Amino acid sequence: MFPVTASLCSTLLILGVFVFVSAGQKIITAEPGQNATLPCRAPNNSSSISVVEWSRADLGDEYVLLYRDELFDPEKQHPSFKNRVDLQDRQMKDGDVSLILNNVMINDNGTYECQVFMRGANMRKRANLVNEPISIIYLSVVPPGQTGGDTEDGSVGLIVGLSLSAVLLVVAAVVGFLIFRKHKQQQNQDSYQPPAELQPL
Repeated sequence: MFPVTASLCSTLLILGVFVFVSAGQKIITAEPGQNATLPCRAPNNSSSISVVEWSRADLGDEYVLLYRDELFDPEKQHPSFKNRVDLQDRQMKDGDVSLILNNVMINDNGTYECQVFMRGANMRKRANLVNEPISIIYLSVVPPGQTGGDTEDGSVGLIVGLSLSAVLLVVAAVVGFLIFRKHKQQQNQDSYQPPAELQPL
């Protein structure tokens, strides 16, 4: 019984850690028809940025936006984003590669990733991919009047993460207690010896 309890607690702890990692994700809220800015800043000098790529996992090989060598590349852009996206600053001053999404639609809901390709030290055209996305943004498109404003600091995600972790810990404690109590009852039944006057001759 105790290995089951330990396994359950381990699983809940891993889930709690996952929630905290996800809580660091930025959340932007917008209403249909509005314009939304998804922030992203490259860590290095903007002069070494060769490619800016905004993507969404559910789009497969197609991009939200691909900006390469100071031009937009529409070839693999998902049709729903054509003529609706732009960089906030095409000069990319201070590494600003934030995405402007015009005329937000319900279908724009989702997790967006910003990646930047940097030119190699020898300044050849070939770019080197930064391993991890610079920025991961969840865009929440809600009905008019229900926006709570942009929460770029991820505070909503943190609150949700903390709440979910607390619930998981309470569930783990209750389940652990019930398993422990059942185990104790089983031990007591196994070790029970009737009084001598009740034992058969």
